[in-house]
Amino acid sequence: MMNIEAMRQRLKEKAGPGAGMILLHNGVVRGTSRDGSLVNSIEVQADFQQLEKILEEARKMKGILAVEAELRTGTLQVGDDIMILGVAGDIRDNVIHCLAATLDRIKSEVTSKKEFK
Repeated sequence: MMNIEAMRQRLKEKAGPGAGMILLHNGVVRGTSRDGSLVNSIEVQADFQQLEKILEEARKMKGILAVEAELRTGTLQVGDDIMILGVAGDIRDNVIHCLAATLDRIKSEVTSKKEFK
């Protein structure tokens, strides 16, 4: 089970006193598709090697002190957590940029999902 508070603590410890912001994203299975149709469950697949590559690149971004992600795969139900992504860094602009860029890459390069209606 994913634990967002445990991730926040790990990020805070890894980042140390240089951290001015920790930002966390929690992706959850929605009950509707982007087109508004009802969803009962989804099937998620992930390329974990690509995920590690993306996280390593994110950790090298300006002002970033720590980055972590957890992904669930398989069949997930509405309301289940799919992913948590956390970024710790020096200032808001750097952290928000890193989280948004990393999340976009994970969604486009790491995960694929099939909705069941």
